[in-house]
Amino acid sequence: MRGVTTDYPFSAALRARLLGTLLTLLGVIVFVTALMAFVFRWQPWVLGVVALLVVVAVVLMGSLLSSRAYVVRTDAQGYRVRFVRGAGAKSARWSEVEELATATVGGDKCVVVRLKDGRTTTIPVAVLAVDPEQFVREVTKLLKQRR
Repeated sequence: MRGVTTDYPFSAALRARLLGTLLTLLGVIVFVTALMAFVFRWQPWVLGVVALLVVVAVVLMGSLLSSRAYVVRTDAQGYRVRFVRGAGAKSARWSEVEELATATVGGDKCVVVRLKDGRTTTIPVAVLAVDPEQFVREVTKLLKQRR
């Protein structure tokens, strides 16, 4: 059975927060470099190199956080989770899944996938750019199709 692959990217709020944090950090780096260049009378090209590296970092982070980067990918065979620290099992086939449940972990609403071998995958739904109920419905549908 060949199914459609569905990617669930970062939520817009999380993307904005991550990019804002990166921009703040890079701004501090440029400021400190400029201050050091002034105090130690460095050549102007040093600050230019740092500024160029900052631009490259912003472009790379922007492309990483674009809608092409997924947090959860599902297809007819199984699922894969990326970028979620502490998720547990990062991937599994639907045939390995024991049950699907919702839970609150550390104050965050999560989908918990329990595998037959005792491992679990915990996916905080707030990081996904999809309605939590819709995500649960779609994953449940895929799970039922494989049984």
